[in-house]
Amino acid sequence: MKLRKKLIEKLFEWSQKIYLKFKKKEPWGISTAELLEFPNDSFGKKLGTFLNKNGFELIGKVERHDAYHVLSGFGTNVEDEIALQYLCYGNGKRTPYLTGVLLLGTTLLPEYASYYYNSYLIGKQINTFHHFDFKKLLHTDFEGFRKVIFSKKQLLKLQKLQYQYNEFQYSPQTIN
Repeated sequence: MKLRKKLIEKLFEWSQKIYLKFKKKEPWGISTAELLEFPNDSFGKKLGTFLNKNGFELIGKVERHDAYHVLSGFGTNVEDEIALQYLCYGNGKRTPYLTGVLLLGTTLLPEYASYYYNSYLIGKQINTFHHFDFKKLLHTDFEGFRKVIFSKKQLLKLQKLQYQYNEFQYSPQTIN
């Protein structure tokens, strides 16, 4: 399984470079350090904290992907990246790149099919979020914004699912 996960990581890196060449959006032009200056309860601060914790900077033109991580609570390991894409697919997002991730991820890591399927089902149930202009929402209260997308029950279900598949990455304290 480790070899398959490494293969997927390499394919993600390679395909991302190609994808970015065709992406027409303007980069946000905001660094992790700048995001960490946002008010403590803001979406921007939560995004900065996520990036800082993982040693990341926003990737220009696809910043919204990290916003999805922060809002949904998915980690950055391979199976979480794929489960996040299933959540987005269930939520109505459709792109060729996303479809490729679903096909590749499911084919190479079929042992996570239940995790992916349940992420998809949750994505179908929650309010649509993939269309937001996240840059304009960086000053928004994080918990309030999250409540627009998830009911308390949906968020709890998602966090329990993530905890089930990532015992060492998540802890029960993250469940609000």
